[in-house]
Amino acid sequence: MRRRISALVLTAVMAGTGAALVTAPTAQAASFTCDIAQLRHDAAVLKQEAARQKRAGQREAARRTLAKSDALYHRAQQCEDLDRNTSHHF
Repeated sequence: MRRRISALVLTAVMAGTGAALVTAPTAQAASFTCDIAQLRHDAAVLKQEAARQKRAGQREAARRTLAKSDALYHRAQQCEDLDRNTSHHF
């Protein structure tokens, strides 16, 4: 990771976009939104698809589909936790 970042910085400096590289990640992080209900719905659909694939004997495809479903569910949980923790005012 450290080598990749330094290579990106070196490439950006050589291209003359050092300032854009520094300010871009904060702008992207601020504009990210997620629809928790949609993520959970998509996870449920994928879970049903994995069950269908498993019944059809496609165990490897079912495993991959279930992994995608779990990833969506965890992302929804992260978004929900983020909403819950950032809504408090100090």
